[in-house]
Amino acid sequence: MRLQLAPSVLSCDLSRLAQAVAEMMDAGADWIHFDVMDGQFVPPITFGDQMIADLRPIGPTPFEAHLMTLTPERHFEAFVRAGCQRIIFHAEASPHGARLAQSLREMGVQAGVSINPGSPPELVRPLLPFVDLVLVMTVNPGWGGQRFLPSALESVRAVRAWAPELDIEVDGGIDPDTLPVVREAGANVFVAGSHLVRSPSIRDGLRSLREACG
Repeated sequence: MRLQLAPSVLSCDLSRLAQAVAEMMDAGADWIHFDVMDGQFVPPITFGDQMIADLRPIGPTPFEAHLMTLTPERHFEAFVRAGCQRIIFHAEASPHGARLAQSLREMGVQAGVSINPGSPPELVRPLLPFVDLVLVMTVNPGWGGQRFLPSALESVRAVRAWAPELDIEVDGGIDPDTLPVVREAGANVFVAGSHLVRSPSIRDGLRSLREACG
């Protein structure tokens, strides 16, 4: 299964965001990850579809929107129009996950579902036939720069056992030390944000993650 890097813009300097996204693309990012927060599902508020639309002309690297929102389905069409190729919603936010995933696929984009570290992995098991990716949060969602939670590895292992061919993404505290650990548990798509801004450059940060992929 192909290993992929999906750098997040969450920890970037927003005044230089276009430059950061261009650097991510030039450094070979597989996806660009946008953490969309509504101030309700999680405390912070980040940004909306217009920012993503403004960044879309920078290059062809696919965009994914991680909707940490209470009513994700209200915003699906806007983020598709903005240029996202994959949209991820939280299983905790809706009792109608299968319908939401099917609606995304009908819009021509990949459907992803996410779970928080404190949620049981069984929450996404019924949705596996309807999604293209499961995102396991490896920190409590809301802020960048948090420490990796090893307890989330059990969810990664469970989802991998249930869905051997499905893409499993992890987000939170991912760096060259934790990436091999989540990879061994079964993840193959890695979101990193604060590690990149702590590195000498985004290119250096992504290079170190590629090396950690083996």
